[in-house]
Amino acid sequence: MSDAPSPQQSPAFSESAQSPQSEVSPQESPDFDAMTRDIAEVPAVEVIVTVAVNLMSAAAVKLGLTEDGDDHKDLDEARKLVHALAGLLDASTTEISSFHAAPLRDGLKSLQLAFREASVVRDEPGQGPGEKYTGPVYG
Repeated sequence: MSDAPSPQQSPAFSESAQSPQSEVSPQESPDFDAMTRDIAEVPAVEVIVTVAVNLMSAAAVKLGLTEDGDDHKDLDEARKLVHALAGLLDASTTEISSFHAAPLRDGLKSLQLAFREASVVRDEPGQGPGEKYTGPVYG
């Protein structure tokens, strides 16, 4: 006979665990009105740059450029993220100043080169992620 508790005795099967009721109190629920006001106060350039940086960070992780390296490497996902970043930067070129755009374009090129280096099967020049928007990227 096992010393392990039966499902009826296990804390995971207690009344509260089986209850579908949420235990989130009203004080813990998000204040959507306040968040909407906060978003409304953020300039569009800041939103665009923030999204671009998030895409760059996610692409770097998927390219294996973090400390964990190959643990999160996924070139198919990286391709999508780099392509989306290139599209965002292309579409927002006239909306953000070169002060913001230049480092983002440099980061994009670095990611495109990292993708090319990490790929076992090389894309033809102009066919890599985001190159539809940026043109061919050469190292």
